[in-house]
Amino acid sequence: MPEYGRIIQQLVERCKELPTKEERNEMAMAIIDFMGQRNPQLRDEENYKHKLWDHLYILANHDLDVDSPYPFPTMEQLAEKPKRMEYPKLQGDFKFYGKSILQLIEKAIELETGDEKEALIEVIANNMKKSYNVYNKEHVTDDVIFRHLKELSENRLDLTGIDSLEKSKIYYTSNNNNRNNNNNNRNNSNNKNNNNNQPNKRRHNNNHKNRK
Repeated sequence: MPEYGRIIQQLVERCKELPTKEERNEMAMAIIDFMGQRNPQLRDEENYKHKLWDHLYILANHDLDVDSPYPFPTMEQLAEKPKRMEYPKLQGDFKFYGKSILQLIEKAIELETGDEKEALIEVIANNMKKSYNVYNKEHVTDDVIFRHLKELSENRLDLTGIDSLEKSKIYYTSNNNNRNNNNNNRNNSNNKNNNNNQPNKRRHNNNHKNRK
């Protein structure tokens, strides 16, 4: 374990040579503290003290007679290979959609039929379209997105009843709200300008009378 350096390795070898177990225990504790100082990043890890004692035993080549607060790992345990990780479901043509899309699809499937479910399905389709365009750097038609959505949901979500995402309810409602907000802001701005102009007009008339 080169990250601990030659000094710690020499200390471990010296610890092994001490004649009494009490002396070895005392020196092992000091070495553990020193190892923690040399590698402070380990403090952010869970059970970092346990890992330090494991590392100490490995540095001693599994030959260290001390009283450890944790069971030392065997050579068989250290040689055991980790279990093979399962591949995510999204593979091949669908990997760029990401795991979050699968989670949203499962959520949409669980919802009762209604406006909330329809809105979520359309949100999913829109995000799928954005992900497709960014990953493939090309425009994708809505019917392709609808087909992918149907396949990913195992035919449980279907948007083939609408012509396109632009004409779907969520887009129509959002665009209408944006237009209404813009109109309201424009009207408020015009009213504010009219109110600001009125006092100026009165001041102009008063000045004209004074000159007369």
